[in-house]
Amino acid sequence: MSFELKMKDLHVEIEGKEILKGVDLEIKSGEIHAIMGPNGTGKSTLASAVMGHPKYEVTKGSITLNGEDVLEMEVDERAKAGLFLAMQYPSEISGVTTSDFLRTSINAHRGEGNEIQLMPFIKQMDETLDFLEIDKNMAQRYLNEGFSGGEKKRNEILQLMMLKPGIALLDEIDSGLDIDALKVVSNGINKMRGEDFGCLIITHYQRLLNYIEPDFVHIMMQGRIVKSGGKELAHQLEESGYDWIKEELGIEDVTVGKEA
Repeated sequence: MSFELKMKDLHVEIEGKEILKGVDLEIKSGEIHAIMGPNGTGKSTLASAVMGHPKYEVTKGSITLNGEDVLEMEVDERAKAGLFLAMQYPSEISGVTTSDFLRTSINAHRGEGNEIQLMPFIKQMDETLDFLEIDKNMAQRYLNEGFSGGEKKRNEILQLMMLKPGIALLDEIDSGLDIDALKVVSNGINKMRGEDFGCLIITHYQRLLNYIEPDFVHIMMQGRIVKSGGKELAHQLEESGYDWIKEELGIEDVTVGKEA
């Protein structure tokens, strides 16, 4: 199944402060997009607003998934429709094992009467754990409780590969990873790449894009996407920083506020 996520003239506030000031973006199956930009320019806000975080109020514009109004959906409905968010700071859930969380999530997607049977689930989970070089004992630990930063990020990719969403939003999935963990996480994302999967990667660093080659790179400043291009745009940022974009566009203050 193909997917198409569209954001048009999207404005978002948090606690009365406008963070996004008119974002236009389309992500289709088969495409990998990367968003880069200084801190506080709205990158994480964009991902949270798409998934329906209650702190973020959409005041103008639209979000659609395959033509359906995402803003009319509850958070669980967005996930069931094919959206996925890998969070910058994954939450710890005491009392719920990673294995139980994954099986419950998969069954919520599949619907009543179509639940995944135990043995196929275990086989799929074990294969994915091996691919991501995750100790199988982690599946029986409470979700993210006591996990290192690298374990949490690998666990987000484990969820991604098990749930197989149509469109994934990956918020700084490379944050805090050493080079070995970065390669493993990148391999997981690359394995998902295909005709029935689209992805938006939010990152500060070009190093991630050495392992995951994006089709499109977007620069966000002052709550808007101010420049888009191919992978060469990320290389230019690595070499020159953001000053050349500010000069080109006449931008002075690049931040719009602290992102939650």
